[in-house]
Amino acid sequence: MTDKPVPDCPRDPILRVVPRPADINANGHIFGGWVLSQMDIAGGIVAGREAQGAVATVAIESMEFIAPILLRDIISVYATLERRGRTSMGIRIEVIATRDGGRTEEKVTGGLFTFVALDENHRPRALPPA
Repeated sequence: MTDKPVPDCPRDPILRVVPRPADINANGHIFGGWVLSQMDIAGGIVAGREAQGAVATVAIESMEFIAPILLRDIISVYATLERRGRTSMGIRIEVIATRDGGRTEEKVTGGLFTFVALDENHRPRALPPA
């Protein structure tokens, strides 16, 4: 049973991670930067698949912290392609925390990250045909 509805997400998360005690801030919540890095990793996986090669994060167009992540939470990071340009793509990322021994799921953050495909000289390159 969930306290809040879980948003429509792909069936499987790109990442599933358990925060460690070193990831906690002075308030007893997980550092926002740690969460951001997990989101960037998941987004990079999806973007790399779409680009069929190296990518770089070039922007975080929006991101919202909705609820804190707690030490014993298991976080699932979902990422989907939202838009595709010539060299760049927007990846929508959602983070769901599973807590209370798996009885509760809650969306804790989400955002839209932009990645660009890179060539061997680390310069933007065209994405392969869709």
